[in-house]
Amino acid sequence: MRVSRTKAAVAVSAALALVATAAGCSSSSDDEGSGKSSDGTVNIEWSEPENPLVPANTTETQGGKIIDALFTGLISYAPKDGATVNEMAEDIKGDATFKTYTVKLKSGWTFHDGTPVTAESFVKAWNYNAYSPNGMANGTFFADIAGYDKTWTDDPDADGPQKPATPAAKELSGLKVVDETTFTVELAAPSKVWPVKIGYTAFSPLPNVFFDKGAAEYAKNPIGNGPFKYKARTVNTSLTVTRFDEYKGREKPKVKDVLFKVYQDDEAAYNDVQSGNLDFQQQVPISALAGEKYKTDMADRYVDGEVSTSQFVAFPFYRNEFKDIRVRRAISLAIDRDLIVKTIFSGTRKPMTGFVNPRVAGYVPDQCGEWCKFDAAKAKALLAEAGGFKGEPMSIAYNADRGGHKDWTTAVCNSINKTLGVPCTPRAIPTFDEFRTLSDDKKHVSMYRAAWQADYPLSENWLNPLYRTGASSNDGAYTNAALDAKLKEADGTSDTDAANKLYAEAEKIVVEDMPVVPLWNYAQQAAYSDKVENVVIDTFGELQLAELSLK
Repeated sequence: MRVSRTKAAVAVSAALALVATAAGCSSSSDDEGSGKSSDGTVNIEWSEPENPLVPANTTETQGGKIIDALFTGLISYAPKDGATVNEMAEDIKGDATFKTYTVKLKSGWTFHDGTPVTAESFVKAWNYNAYSPNGMANGTFFADIAGYDKTWTDDPDADGPQKPATPAAKELSGLKVVDETTFTVELAAPSKVWPVKIGYTAFSPLPNVFFDKGAAEYAKNPIGNGPFKYKARTVNTSLTVTRFDEYKGREKPKVKDVLFKVYQDDEAAYNDVQSGNLDFQQQVPISALAGEKYKTDMADRYVDGEVSTSQFVAFPFYRNEFKDIRVRRAISLAIDRDLIVKTIFSGTRKPMTGFVNPRVAGYVPDQCGEWCKFDAAKAKALLAEAGGFKGEPMSIAYNADRGGHKDWTTAVCNSINKTLGVPCTPRAIPTFDEFRTLSDDKKHVSMYRAAWQADYPLSENWLNPLYRTGASSNDGAYTNAALDAKLKEADGTSDTDAANKLYAEAEKIVVEDMPVVPLWNYAQQAAYSDKVENVVIDTFGELQLAELSLK
C-alpha cells in the first residue's frame, strides 16, 4: 500500500499457522475489562490523501489510515509481530497443491448501511479491482489469481496518447461464489504465502452501493464494514469517523469519534500534542530527536520502536539523465548514510544494506553490498566513466507539508554535491497530494523522495509492487524482463523457503540495476496527549484506533 511499520521479524510459518484458525480471544466492551469506553473525540494528526477513499485505489499512508478505520478484511495482522489473525474469515483452507483455496466467512457481519457482507461482496470487489479499465491503482495485487492475465492490460505509455488494449474478460476466472458465506480462489500458480497477503486493504469487501453509485460517487460517503464509519469531511481541514456499534470484529472501538486533523507543519502538530490540542502525532519532528528532547517534552507519553518502513531516493526512468547505471550507482555511493543518520536523525534510523526491510520474513542482510556504502573515490570514478551528469539540474523533490523531509533531502544533496561536484538542491512540493500526483503521472523532473511501508510482512511486498513492470507503486517506470521472470517464478513457488530464496535472487537483480537508492530504515517516535491511553502502535507503525481509549 503504502509508501511507510515493531520489533521481531515475522515468521511466515507462524503466520500461516494462524491463518486457518478462528480468531483468538479479544476485548471489546467495558465489562470485558479491555479498556475504558468513552463517547469523547480523539484528534489525530493527518494529511490529505492522494485519491478518493476506495480501498483498491488507496496506495499511500494518509488515505490508508482512513481505509484501515472503515474496512475489515478476511484477516488482520497482530500488532506486536504481524502474525495473521482471522477477522471476517472463519477458515481459509488450501488444497494439497496450494493452488486452490476455500474461504469460509463468519456470518452476521454487515456493512455500515446494514446490508450483509457476503462471499459475493468479496468476489465482486476483487473482480472490479482486477479489471484494468476501472483504474484501480492496487489492481496488480490480484495478479496471483487465475484469469488476471485476461482482465488486466498495461497502459503502454502511462498518460501518453496510446490506449491500453481492452481486456479479454471482465471477471477473474479463479473466483467462484459457492454460497452466501463461501467462495473459492484458484491461483495462477501454487502459493503457500498468498493467504498472508490478503490482510492488505485492497482485498476489502465492497457493498452493493459501490456498484450502484460508481466509485466516484461512493467515495463521497464511503461505506465499509470496519470498526468506524464515515461521518464528515472538510477537505484540507479534517475528516471524522464514528464508532460502528454493530461491528463484529475482534477489537471493538472504545472511543466514539476520531477526528483526523490536517496539519501542514510537524512543529505545529508537536506543539499541539504538548498543549493537549492534538491527541496523537505519528512521528515527532526532527528537532525533537536531538538529545532525545521528545522524551523530556512528553514525559512518558511517547512510543519509540522500529517499524517496517524504509526511505529511498527514487529515479524517474522516463528521464534520460538517469538511464545510465553508472550514474545511479555513483549517486548511491556519494551519499554518506551514516553521517546523515547521525547528524539529522540523531542516530534513530539505521542505514539500509538492501532493498527489503529487516522486519519482514525472507529478509537477507547486506544484499546491496558495496553499492549502498559511502565511497567517494569510486563514486567520482563511476560518474567520470559515464561522462558526467547531463540533463536538467539535479534535485530531490519532497512534500513540504509534513514529515521533516527538507532537512534530510538537503543533507543528501549536500553529500552528493560535495562528493561528485554536481549541484543538487532539495525541491519542495507544497503538499503530499501534489507530490504523489507528480509521482503517479510520471512528471518528476529529477530525483524524488520515496518511502515504503509494508502492506504485509513478507519480503515479496518489497519487490513486486515496487519494481515489477507496470506494478502499482512502480512510480519511476522501471522495467527489467529478467526481474519480472524471477518474480513470476518466486510467486509460483509453493514451498515458502524456496520462494524466499527466489525473492532474494530477485532482490539481487534490483541491486544490480539500482532503480532507487536505499537510504535508511525507520524507527518511529510517536507522541500522544495526557487525555488518551492504551496507545498501541502496530508492526507497520500505525496507531491501533480500536484499542485507543480516553482517560
